[in-house]
Amino acid sequence: MTPETVEAHGIRLRLFRPDDLVDLVAAAADPLTRRFMTGLPDPYTEESAHWWITEGAPAAWAGGGAAYAVADPATDRLLGTVGLGTPLPERRQLEIGYWMAPWGRGRGVATAATRALAERAFAAGAARLELLTAPENAASQRVALAAGFRHEGVRRAAGTARDGSRYDLVAWVRLADDPPGPTARLLPDLPGGRLTDGVVAVRRLGPADADPLHRLHTLPEVVANRVPPVAPTRESIERRCRLAESHWLAGSSADVAVVDAGTGAVVGGCALVYDEPATGQAMFGYSMLPEARGRGLATRAVGLLAGWAFDVGLARLWAGTRPENVASQRVLEKVGFRREGLLRGRLPGPAGTRIDSVIFGLLAEDRVR
Repeated sequence: MTPETVEAHGIRLRLFRPDDLVDLVAAAADPLTRRFMTGLPDPYTEESAHWWITEGAPAAWAGGGAAYAVADPATDRLLGTVGLGTPLPERRQLEIGYWMAPWGRGRGVATAATRALAERAFAAGAARLELLTAPENAASQRVALAAGFRHEGVRRAAGTARDGSRYDLVAWVRLADDPPGPTARLLPDLPGGRLTDGVVAVRRLGPADADPLHRLHTLPEVVANRVPPVAPTRESIERRCRLAESHWLAGSSADVAVVDAGTGAVVGGCALVYDEPATGQAMFGYSMLPEARGRGLATRAVGLLAGWAFDVGLARLWAGTRPENVASQRVLEKVGFRREGLLRGRLPGPAGTRIDSVIFGLLAEDRVR
């Protein structure tokens, strides 16, 4: 690729200039930029910005990549950066990356810049572009989807934090003949961010839900129905809450908090795990805190999430319970699930034992409305 100015999708990609220095320093000092751009110098000084403008960016071009300033076409002010790196000529593959200054966010600039540079790279002969994001960086993952990239998996311990520790990276890929986006999602967002019938509501699980979720999943009766039946650590619950949005965007699960619509309190949890996208089948699981039981809230929450699942294209839902968990079976039956059989020794139990599982299935036409 040649370092030419690109005007596309309402943004400008141009080379860095000395007058970008102040904006580069201000953007790199932003906490969100620092959180996810672990390779930036810390602290990021005027000397750091000067080096990037005069040496770092030109070196990216010389090495077969690209380094663009993303600018407002009306004012030419720097809004962020986008570039190509890690070239693998034998595979015709590059890695695309970006970050936006605080004043450039929330306007679709990152999506426009990513789409514009991807088009430029493909026109120059690239066959495959990779985009790697931290699992907790859901905003960046939304940009990837909007720019036509598809979820491809997780690269374990592929990232390095500032303290030298390792963390996973989520891989998103776009091929030269893929549509420009947005990429259709297996599990779209809930309409308006939540579902409610006025009595109960369900919304995506988030970091603030760690306390009630940990209390819920360490109750003995809930632990007995976990797979395996072992109480989770606080750290694992916090991680589950932090990564719920990422898993939703990848299409692997829809993990929700069940909320009392009157008080706003979290009273339980419900999860849909998309275990067979090829057949349109997903697994259901749910549990409620003691103070919410016996009020029909679980039935309402399961009904809301099941209805949404069928509305977005799933064909079949299934759930399993221990044979003695009659209360959970009643919830399923009230929603319309039908008992389909008993799988002997299906689940791991305590001390090396195996536990039977009663299987229930639900089709769209089975739902009790």
